[in-house]
Parts: sequence; structure tokens; C-alpha cells
Amino acid sequence: MKKPATIWAGVVALLALSTTAQAQTLKASHQFPGGKGDARDEMVQIIARDAKAANVGLDVQVYPGASLFKPNEQWNALSIGQLDISSFPLDYASGKVRAFGATLMPGLVRNHERARRLNTSPFMQDIRERIQKANVMVLSDAWLAGAVASKRACIRKPDDIKGLKIRSAGPTFAAMWQQAGASIVSVPSNEVYNALQTGVADATDTSTGSFVSFRIYEQVKCITAPGDNALWFMYEPVLMSKKSFDRLNKQQQEVLLKAGKKAEDFFNQATKKLDNEMVDTFKKNNVEVVTMSQPEYDAWLKIAQESSYKEFANEVPDGKKLIDAALAVK
Repeated sequence: MKKPATIWAGVVALLALSTTAQAQTLKASHQFPGGKGDARDEMVQIIARDAKAANVGLDVQVYPGASLFKPNEQWNALSIGQLDISSFPLDYASGKVRAFGATLMPGLVRNHERARRLNTSPFMQDIRERIQKANVMVLSDAWLAGAVASKRACIRKPDDIKGLKIRSAGPTFAAMWQQAGASIVSVPSNEVYNALQTGVADATDTSTGSFVSFRIYEQVKCITAPGDNALWFMYEPVLMSKKSFDRLNKQQQEVLLKAGKKAEDFFNQATKKLDNEMVDTFKKNNVEVVTMSQPEYDAWLKIAQESSYKEFANEVPDGKKLIDAALAVK
């Protein structure tokens, strides 16, 4: 008969083997600078830290700065399970799922309070269902306000953009800028600095967070900040591959969901501060900062309705219904 100590040693060895077999290493990729205070990177870092601290055999390795996947490659990688987690501007996948263009639609959100209300609306329920159909899931919601900046002069009214080469974050804004007389430059946000520096672009729209973390203030003369009339809002959630999530045990899944909620709560506190930080940073670097008046905002919205909204309604099945669902949120 085996001695009790020997039996106990065997049980411990089996338990260790079981834990090792369930241990998972996840890869998280995004295009934003790491370790430099970018709130989107910090959301992913929160999830990574909490996953490790939970001691459930879960390690999340974070690859910032497009060091693992290029920005536009992340959606497909998530969908097939090649990438596990990403902080991802959803409109980047609008070439695959055209309806995602509604998450970067001129004038659809307008302010941070309304963005939060959108998260619990039928509009976002529809968007999440489309995300899930692609084998991807949302860990954290995040809406960022944005701005438009130029190397030449301030952009307030539609006439100000005529003849400019503008980098646009997505097709809905591109349609509006083109309608106002601009030409479009298509590069992801991590390449905007070089595009402005080399003269490929004269102007750009992007999130307030990206304007700071990518040091765009070094290349422009004037920026139109969100203020009370934010034309630009973009949905940039933390996403996870459903394939990756399903291979985790229940305890590991619960840890990730809880960490995702914590990251979302952090972002909701940080998002308005990003706007203020952008304004302060650009002023310190001698960039003129302006905001749109109500009539200027309305003039842009009229152009958006004639271009972005109309095009989206014509090209996307249930496109008008999707826009109307978002506009119905008060």
C-alpha cells in the first residue's frame, strides 16, 4: 500500500498538471502608443493586469503601436481567432461590415453624455449583434470625441475645407469632406503624422486621444476642438475573438468580463479629460484652438445628411433604420 505522503504528492502533481493544461496566454494588439498615457492602451493594460492578478492561469501579452498586426488587419485576425484581444476603431471594419460605418457618422453622437446613453440603446444592440455574427465580442464600450486640424487655417464652416487634402478616419466622414470640396487621403491614425509632415495631407480628422498621443500638434496650425458641438465621435471598443473566449474555462471568462467592465469604467472617467488634455496640449504648442458655433455645426450636418447619411441609407441594408435608431436616443 502506498504511503499517505506519496498519495498526497501524486494528487498535488495532478492538480498542478491540470492547472498548467488550462493556463492560457492571450495576445492583445492595438495601433496606439504604449506606456505614454493613451487611454485606449490603458484599457487593455487594465485587462492584462487584472487577468494576471486573478491567478487563474491567464496571461495577456499586450502589443501596442501596431507591433503585432497592422491596424486594418486586426478585424480579420479577431474573427478567425488569430488575435485574441484588440482596442479597435470599429469603423475600420466597415469595408467588411458596412453597417459599422454608423459608429463614425457625422453628428450622430454630439456629446459624451449621449454616447453613454447610446451604449444601452437598440442602436448599439444591433451593432453588437453584427459584431457577434463575425465571431467577435465586446469586452468594453468606448466612444471617443474627435476633432479636425489643418496645416493651413482653421476649419469651422464647409467653405474652409475646399481644396484641402484631408485624411479621413472612415468612409462616412470622407463622403462629407468630399461633398464640401476636399480630396481624401486614406491612412490609419498611426500614419497621420508622416502624411502631414510630407505634404501627403493638409488636414486630418481623428480622436482627441490620437491627436495628443501621435503628436499631431507638431504639424498643424489650427484645430477645431469638440466643444459643445462635436461633429466627430467614434466607437473604439475593446474587442475579443469569440473563438479565444470560448476556449477559456468559466473562471477565466468571468475574470476577463469583470476586467473589461473595469476598463470601461476607467475610460468613462477619462474620455472627457482627453478633450481637455488635447486643448491644453495644442495651446501649449502654439496651435490655435477653436470650436464650432451652432450655425457652423448645422451647416456641416446639412452636408452630412446630403452625403454621408444618404449614401449610408442607400448602400447598407436597414441603413436608414440604423441611423434613425441612433438619432432617437435623447
